[in-house]
Parts: sequence; structure tokens; C-alpha cells
Amino acid sequence: MRIRPDGTPRPGKNTDTKIKKILVPRATFRIFLSTMGRLSEKTSHFTQNISNFVGTKLFIMRKVCTLLFILAICLPICGQMKKNTQYQQYINQYKDLAIQQMVKYRIPASITLAQGLFESHAGLSDLAVKGNNHFGIKCHNWTGATTYHDDDLKNECFRAYGSVLESYEDHSRFLTNSPRYSRLFALSNTDYRGWAHGLKACGYATNPLYAYKLINIIELYQLYQYDTATKYDRFIAKHSGTERVVADDPGLHPIYYYNKNYYIYAREGETFKQLGKEIGISYRALAKYNERDKHDRLHKGDIVYLKKKQKRASKEFKRKPHVVRAGESMYDVAQRYGIRLKNLYKMNHLDANYQIRVGDRLRVR
Repeated sequence: MRIRPDGTPRPGKNTDTKIKKILVPRATFRIFLSTMGRLSEKTSHFTQNISNFVGTKLFIMRKVCTLLFILAICLPICGQMKKNTQYQQYINQYKDLAIQQMVKYRIPASITLAQGLFESHAGLSDLAVKGNNHFGIKCHNWTGATTYHDDDLKNECFRAYGSVLESYEDHSRFLTNSPRYSRLFALSNTDYRGWAHGLKACGYATNPLYAYKLINIIELYQLYQYDTATKYDRFIAKHSGTERVVADDPGLHPIYYYNKNYYIYAREGETFKQLGKEIGISYRALAKYNERDKHDRLHKGDIVYLKKKQKRASKEFKRKPHVVRAGESMYDVAQRYGIRLKNLYKMNHLDANYQIRVGDRLRVR
């Protein structure tokens, strides 16, 4: 627009720039569309590749997380893979009792033993020592004796028993009579894995690895072999559970297991008649098993076997002779290894009148 010297508009042609249409040839437009199409296709492929890459990474991350979870479960369990002598003694002590419970209540013997081992630390826990509680059962709906122990909470109430046998019986009844465990009895006696996971799922324990702990114990000590048993030692099943009557009470004699036999330690001045009456075995048979006179008085620490002794020592003593110590007799050696005296002489080609000497090496197997 033109302007006069005085600043007013001068009439005339408007000089504002006009926008003109730009005409693009059709061929050029087609090339443009084609180029944009190819670019869009490449962008789509790029996006797909990125998506595939991210998906692969997520898949790998899931696998890694799964592996870490498995390791978190397995590593604590692997720490128990080495066999424990105390565990084996517990198994030898109570396997017949566990089989008896299985026959009576249809609970796998392997599960009963594994729970007893884990919950009582092979009979050494405070609950087991003070209250004969081998399964960690608390006082819910319980009117019997009690003991207190820190667990999930401080000073929690647990059931206490007069003997280990009572603890095993109550454990069996606890599972049998509780509705929340009823589905477990649809499982086979040989399905120890199902029972282990079922006990955890039903709320027996709060430990997230409880099922795996039980399975590990069962497989390490081959406890599953007892799940198919149809026979058991009724005498030992009855008496092995009387190891402790109450804490710090001499009570009944603890029963131990060695070389496929059971034995007790005598107390000073006891007789075979006294022991036979307590255990329920003829005192004449008891004296015969131990190659003694039925009227003998026993001394503190004398080993008294409850069955006829074996002909040889256990396999661990193969090619491991016994070296005679000061004060030992052939009879002492025979009792130590749970073997018959006549067989000890026979294995070593010795006359019955032979007097052993300190340092003699005696074959026991």
C-alpha cells in the first residue's frame, strides 16, 4: 500500500502479495506417494523388529527370573544333602512306629518320619526334649499338657505328651480328624510328593519350602521304602516311643538301634528280671540274647540287647579290625559290635580259651 507524505493512504492498486496455487505434475505426485509408501513399509518393519527384540528380551528376563526362583528354592535344600548321623539314628529308632501309624491311619510312613525329623530336629529340639512334641503341633482345641516356645510369635502354646508314642498317635489323629487335611487321604500311600505339597497347601506349616524340605529328607534317606511295608516289629513299635516319659525323669530306659538290633543301657545293680518286666520280654530270653546268666547283676553302662545278636558286625566294619584296648575282653568286643561271642572266636580262628592281649587285631565282620 502506498503512503502519502502526511501519512495517509494513497489510493491505488493494492500491492499485497497474493498466494498462487502450485500445480504439481501427476507423475511427480505418484513418485511422492510411492516413496511415502516405501518409507511407511520400512517404518513398519522397523517397528516390528523393535517389538520382536523387546519380546525376546522379556522372554529371556522371564526365563532368568524363573531360574533365580528355582535356585532360591534349591540352594537352601541342597545345604541338607549330606546325611546326618543323628537323623539316621532317629529313623532306626522310630521307623517301626511310623509304619505302625501308616497301617493304622493310612498316612505314609515316609511323611511321618520326615515330619518328625524336620519338626523335632531328629528329637533334639526344645519341644521334643521338654514336651515329647515331635511334630510341632500347637494347642488349638487341646486340653492336655502344654509347653511354651517361641515360634511365629513369642511364647506360643504347644502340646506336650507323656511319651514319643503319644506324640506320634496324636499327630496321626490330628491329620485324620481335621477336615482341611481330608483330601490328602485320597492320595496313594506311595505318593509322598503329593502328601508333602498337600500338607503345605493345607496350612500345616508357614515355611514356603516346607514341602521341598520333606521331599529332600525322604529321598536322601530313602524313607519311601517304608511306604510299601506290610510288616513291622510290633515290640519295637510299642516300646521305641517310650524313650522319654518326661524331661529329666529317668523313667523307662531309652531304646537304641544298632546292627539290626535294639538295645538299652543298664543302670547300676539292675537285673534281667527287672528289665524284662519293664520291657515285656522274658528275663530268661533277655539273658540268653546277651549270653549271660539270668541271675547276673548288671553294672551302669552294660549293653543289653533285646533280640538275638547278629553273626557279624555291620558293613561299615568290613576290613576294619578291632584293636583290643586295655581291660577289654572278647565278650566286651562282642557286645560293642552286637555280635555273638562264638562267632567272634570263629571269625578269628581262636580257641574259646584264648586270652586276648592289648593291641590284638580282631576281625568283626
